[in-house]
Amino acid sequence: MTHKQILVLCGSLRAGSFNRMLCNTLPEVAPDGMTFVDAPPIAGFPLYDADLQATGMPAPVTALGDAIRAADGVLIVTPEYNYSVPGVLKNAIDWVSRLPDQPFAGKPVALQSAAIGMLGGARCQYHLRQIMVFLDAQVFNKPEVFVSFAKTKVDEGKGVVSDGPTRDAMAAQLKAFLPFVGRMTGA
Repeated sequence: MTHKQILVLCGSLRAGSFNRMLCNTLPEVAPDGMTFVDAPPIAGFPLYDADLQATGMPAPVTALGDAIRAADGVLIVTPEYNYSVPGVLKNAIDWVSRLPDQPFAGKPVALQSAAIGMLGGARCQYHLRQIMVFLDAQVFNKPEVFVSFAKTKVDEGKGVVSDGPTRDAMAAQLKAFLPFVGRMTGA
C-alpha cells in the first residue's frame, strides 16, 4: 500500500481544545504509511451567503476545497455544540459544498470527537454522517472514536491525549482507516 496523506479538519477554534489535542496526538498513534496535514484555517470564513457566493468564492474556501481534493482522505476531529456540529465547522462545510467538482465526493472521511460529557460527541458525529451523505463522501464506519470525559484523558501541558485506552482506540481507528483509504482511492 502506498503512503497516504490525511487532511485533518478540526472543528474547534479554542486554543486549549481537547479536540485539538486529539489532532496533536495523531502522528504519535498513526500506522506506518500515514501522515497528516492540517486543513487551512476555517476561522475567517464569512457566514455562508448565496449573494456573497455570487460575487466569487472567498479565497479561504477555495484553499480548503483544494486541500480536501489533494488529500487521500480527511479526518474531521470536532467537539459537539448543542447536540450538533459546531457552527464554524458547519459553515466551512456549507461553503465547500458549493464548490464545483465537489471536494468531498468520493473522499474517504473518518470522524473523531472529544467532549467533557459522557457521550464524547456522538450526536455531532451522527449529524456529520448525515451531512457527508449529501456530499457523497465515503464515511468510515468502525471503529469509532468518541472521547468522553476528555479533560481526564489529556495532558493539557503537552497538548496531547495521555490516556492509554484512548490512544489505543485512536490507533485502532487509524490502522483500519488506512486500508479503507486505499480501497476508496484505488491505491
